[in-house]
Amino acid sequence: MKLPTFLERLLHRRHGGVLLFVLLFLTVALLTRLALTVKAAGDVSFNLSLPAAYGLGAVYDLGTALLFASPLALLFIFLPARFFAGRLGRGLGHIILFGGLGLMLFGAVSEWVFWDEFGVRFNFIAVDYLVYTQEVVDNIRESYPMPLIYAGLFLATLAGYAVFWRTGLLPRWFGAEPQPLRARARDGAAWLLAALIAGFALDSDRIPNFANNYNRELAKDGVWSLFAAFWNNELDYNQFYPTLPDDDAFQRLHGVLAADGAKRIGTDPHDTLRFIRNEGPELRMNVIQITVESLSADFLSIFNRASRLTPNLEDIAARSLVFDNFYATGTRTDRGMEALSLSLPPTPGRSLIKRPRNENLFTLGSVFNSRGYDTAFIYGGYGYFDNMNDFFGDNGYRIVDRASVASKDITFANAWGACDEDLFRWTMREADASFAANKPFHFFVMTTSNHRPFTYPEGKIDLPSKESGRSGAVKYSDFAIGQFLREAASKPWFKNTVFVIVGDHCASVAGKTALPVQNYHIPLIVHTPGGQIAPGHVAALTSQVDYAPTLLGLLNWSYASRFYGWDVRKPLSDPRALIGNYQKLGLYKRGDLSVLSPVRQSAEYTFNPKTFDLTPKPPQRIEETIAYYQTASYLYRHDAYKAVSPEDQAKYRREAGLAPLAAAP
Repeated sequence: MKLPTFLERLLHRRHGGVLLFVLLFLTVALLTRLALTVKAAGDVSFNLSLPAAYGLGAVYDLGTALLFASPLALLFIFLPARFFAGRLGRGLGHIILFGGLGLMLFGAVSEWVFWDEFGVRFNFIAVDYLVYTQEVVDNIRESYPMPLIYAGLFLATLAGYAVFWRTGLLPRWFGAEPQPLRARARDGAAWLLAALIAGFALDSDRIPNFANNYNRELAKDGVWSLFAAFWNNELDYNQFYPTLPDDDAFQRLHGVLAADGAKRIGTDPHDTLRFIRNEGPELRMNVIQITVESLSADFLSIFNRASRLTPNLEDIAARSLVFDNFYATGTRTDRGMEALSLSLPPTPGRSLIKRPRNENLFTLGSVFNSRGYDTAFIYGGYGYFDNMNDFFGDNGYRIVDRASVASKDITFANAWGACDEDLFRWTMREADASFAANKPFHFFVMTTSNHRPFTYPEGKIDLPSKESGRSGAVKYSDFAIGQFLREAASKPWFKNTVFVIVGDHCASVAGKTALPVQNYHIPLIVHTPGGQIAPGHVAALTSQVDYAPTLLGLLNWSYASRFYGWDVRKPLSDPRALIGNYQKLGLYKRGDLSVLSPVRQSAEYTFNPKTFDLTPKPPQRIEETIAYYQTASYLYRHDAYKAVSPEDQAKYRREAGLAPLAAAP
């Protein structure tokens, strides 16, 4: 194989091994990008942005390769001059390069799997998955034929290594003359300097915002993206996003929140505390909130006529209050939990579920606790995942999860948790116990079955476990919910209970745009078998942050609130949905999307609900968008989003001229 003269010279030196490592890395990175392009062929835009993405990708691939080759460059300086002249040295050289190629191919397969699930290169989600290794490894083992994959990887590594040998690249390096320490140090310093330049010069945020986000993802290097996400897992809003003076941001927010007629409490300009007043008798009903993993609105025929996966939910919806335009705030379960419990916009970086100082916050549970309710978080998996147990436990919820039940209470489980039937059986038992203790209850129930590997007990539905993929998992979750409600109908607490069915986020989170609005649409169904809440439809644009105040409004409760959401049944002049991912923060209003992103960037678009296209437009709502997200970050940073004590709730009722609540049993 004929090589350019400068490459021949580099290969015939000690640090030629570094060059071989870089060439291997670049080859695997290019093949990975080609494979992902083929996989996403239906979504990628085949225009000039695609070669631009490949060109930028090559630059980031090279920078990543140089950084990962740095330990080799350092090692090759200090090994003895004739080290690679003997069998031991050559054996080490083979091991380094063969092992390196094997790890690169393993990373390429991992990227394929990650893209298959999320439609993007490695990102913040992948960093989280590295923290919860047991669940992720079990999930992969149960979802994919790992022995075959490992065997294929080994054979591919052998084949790739053989190509490098037969092209003469390895023999050229092994034939290099021994070099003195000074020459090795000079060569090593050059490689290390190149790596240092790459580390400082390259930044994933400098990749252009192509019109098609799939093309932008292809421009990234997966390994680089993984480490960049790890480095940026906490994003300080004031440092990375457009800002207003804090007083101005809160003044704008107060103007927005006043739209529902609530009265502010106190004089602190940097607080959202206000009193929500609802007319009519307050309903002291139980609430069982079933939060369904990855439940996109498209799975229900009431939103997508072609779907036949959720007959039970559709039957329930016909007798319930259905929110037609309900949107998730994020793309992960922890974001859904955050919004549904805290009614808070998604701050950049990690959700508050996983951050420090997240105890004693103002949550939906804290309002129920102030009324003497038994509140519990009931989860089919191990609640240490995503810090769920710590968050809910530190905010007044009892914890019932896979680790807290007896082994006989689990009839079927996979990597993510017990099947939904088991989860609902635990829920029924907890409801019976609360009722027996004469305590009203509020349960935050979180399912796991609609998650890869999509396995569930056989014989329950007409689709086979695992082989049917997500379709089977959705239909099984629907079956389990229907069965739960039918069995609950025999309970004395049934007709005094509000059953809420809500998605945590959509199953599909990828799209051609950075914030694909259509992939945030989820169902919200409020069912009262006793008829206390009239069935029907709410057409207003609604966000997960509106769930808590809307639920409490349906119960006619009057209370002090710090929630960012509204009771959307009230007449609102300008309803909105707050949507985001770990970096981009959006404000969606009918036909318009405003987006904030690092570094201090903002943009506004017209959204076409039929084609899902975003067309840039002059900014109109950027300052309102800033007000939502900047103030939410401020309140967390200053420990100001705190629960209101039962005593203070009672005081604010008196000040509002309302009678005291009946004493809790």
